Amino acid sequence: MADPRKLGKLPPRVDLRTLKMKKYILPTPPPPAVYWSKGYPAWSMMLNDTLGDCTCAAFYHALQVWSYNTTEGAMVTQPDADVEKLYILACGYNPRVGGEGPGGNEQKLLTYILRTGAPTGPTGQTANKLTAFVEVDPRNIDDVKRAILNCGVAYIGFNVPQFIVPAPPATPPAVWNVQTTNTNIVGGHAVVLAGYNAQGARVISWGQYYTMTWAFFSQYVDEVYALADSTWIEAKGTTPGGLTLAELQSQMQALAEKK
Repeated sequence: MADPRKLGKLPPRVDLRTLKMKKYILPTPPPPAVYWSKGYPAWSMMLNDTLGDCTCAAFYHALQVWSYNTTEGAMVTQPDADVEKLYILACGYNPRVGGEGPGGNEQKLLTYILRTGAPTGPTGQTANKLTAFVEVDPRNIDDVKRAILNCGVAYIGFNVPQFIVPAPPATPPAVWNVQTTNTNIVGGHAVVLAGYNAQGARVISWGQYYTMTWAFFSQYVDEVYALADSTWIEAKGTTPGGLTLAELQSQMQALAEKK
């Protein structure tokens, strides 16, 4: 039986032009719990059952969360064709070759969306651009919580231990916690966190909602980004680090300019 859960996140790459959350964050402690997707029963696979497109799928899950919270619960889900198109344009996937494809690097993918935009709409005719993305230190859990609070999601990458993706017909556990067996790393995965409490963060992945404990997070997560979406900012008035829209655009100018 083929595994319906694919991965695809490549190792982190460093770009010194990327904004760092620790330079801007205010010392106000985050609230004890936030849930931006509470009450929504279903998510989309975003082709991550056949393609290693998790970096793209995670962004389209972010679009779902943003629309759910800015259009009175009317979540907008972009078609799978748009997800595949982004995987082609930003990650180099060739559908004529087939297979899972090359996977994707998170910063490269986010930079593409910042500069060019992700395809949206029935035929991918609209480019949805990020206003900014800000790197968050995974060791600072409060900053991760602030990213979720202020941006609706935190876009993360982590190393996947075998026990998270058991062989079919077994399915991933509902709660991802640290354990001592089946811990071999089988690849990297990109997801968004759309809520948290004292026990852990709420993960959207493979068309499901999971809980990642903070112990698991601290052991396996190697990338975290706060994503600034213009629709979210207009509706909620919150941004990464409390920066104004103009400040974000100014700070992102160097990275937004194509080499």
